[in-house]
Amino acid sequence: QVQLVESGGGLVQAGGSLRLSCAASGRTFSSYAMGWFRQAPGKEREFVAAISRSGGGTRSADSVKGRFTISRDNAKNTVYLQMNSLKPEDTAGYYCAAREASGPGYYTRFALYDYWGQGTQVTVSS
Repeated sequence: QVQLVESGGGLVQAGGSLRLSCAASGRTFSSYAMGWFRQAPGKEREFVAAISRSGGGTRSADSVKGRFTISRDNAKNTVYLQMNSLKPEDTAGYYCAAREASGPGYYTRFALYDYWGQGTQVTVSS
């Protein structure tokens, strides 16, 4: 089992940047493919970005492509989400997720993830 703790959320003006971190504890971090999802009030949880176990493969949602970057540091048991050029529509709770994986892939469907953090709030003002 792995425990996930997100940090780095906050209030930022449109056009600004934030970097979210997700620290993992428990079993071997490099065994897990990781993902970031977000959920705004009254909306369904949506995929933001995913990364493979090694970090060699990544995928971002079209809505954030070119603005958000997912990365990981397996030595620090941490996955990051660098968010640039933030927009008010990026306002949401952001959640880190982990899936124990045997292969090199990444996953974009939230139902495929086994473990979730408690979330961190990102609010972008206009």
